[in-house]
Amino acid sequence: MPNNYRIAKVSSLLKKEITLILQNDLENDLIRDHFINISKIDLSGDLQHCKIYITSTAKEKVRKEIVENLNTAKSSIRHSLGKRIEMRRVPEIIFKDDVVLDKGLSVLKLLDELKNKNQNNNVEGKDAKS
Repeated sequence: MPNNYRIAKVSSLLKKEITLILQNDLENDLIRDHFINISKIDLSGDLQHCKIYITSTAKEKVRKEIVENLNTAKSSIRHSLGKRIEMRRVPEIIFKDDVVLDKGLSVLKLLDELKNKNQNNNVEGKDAKS
């Protein structure tokens, strides 16, 4: 049974160190030119596999390219991580685009459209009664 406290502690450490690596050590202009945030880390119970979800202010096409670049550079990121933290084995990492923010924004946009449509219908209904 995995120790949830240990997983949370290691996930927090990984998030902190990977953020520093992305900011300071990575020699990739595309990644350096865009604001990138690690939104979530899914670490397996055996601490061997790590999915890193990122968000960015960039457009979807650019975000996909950023994720591809990060996955291309994951071996050097993992190597840098191994120098920074004390773990018996540094987990295998994979970067993924966190689409939750986009989905949330699209839901908010739909709600705004419904609200505006509803307000227009109420105004038209009042005009018809007058």
